[in-house]
Amino acid sequence: MATRHLCRGIVLQSLYEWDFYEKKVDLEKIVERNMQTFGADVDEPQFAWKIVGGVVTNLKEIDKVIERSAPDWPVSQIAIVDRNILRIGIYELFYADKEEVPHKVAINEAIELAKNFGGQNSSKFINGVLGTIYNELKTQNHTEENRK
Repeated sequence: MATRHLCRGIVLQSLYEWDFYEKKVDLEKIVERNMQTFGADVDEPQFAWKIVGGVVTNLKEIDKVIERSAPDWPVSQIAIVDRNILRIGIYELFYADKEEVPHKVAINEAIELAKNFGGQNSSKFINGVLGTIYNELKTQNHTEENRK
């Protein structure tokens, strides 16, 4: 499982660079370079590619979730590293296979990324936003189960 944590770190670094250059650089080349540099011994590189592809494919929807869940923080004003940690976490909460990445694992991994790469308060911010989203998901799932 440590390899998946490394993959998430590589994805974060890649998304950070892509976002820093306002998405005007080739994300695929960035990921390839970062995988070679930092993840040459990763045994499941497809996990990193799945996250990158999922974040990019669902970027507009993911950013809407951020806007809704952190209304005091416009997406463009969130620190680049925090914004991309949230994107990874939200992708995993909404789109990843729940058997492969349970909700709590997605949140814990995002918090760890924030501790390792973010600022002093990043982990609290990430925890708060993803915690709010998680509670909404639980409420939605509970409501849907009651309708059945």
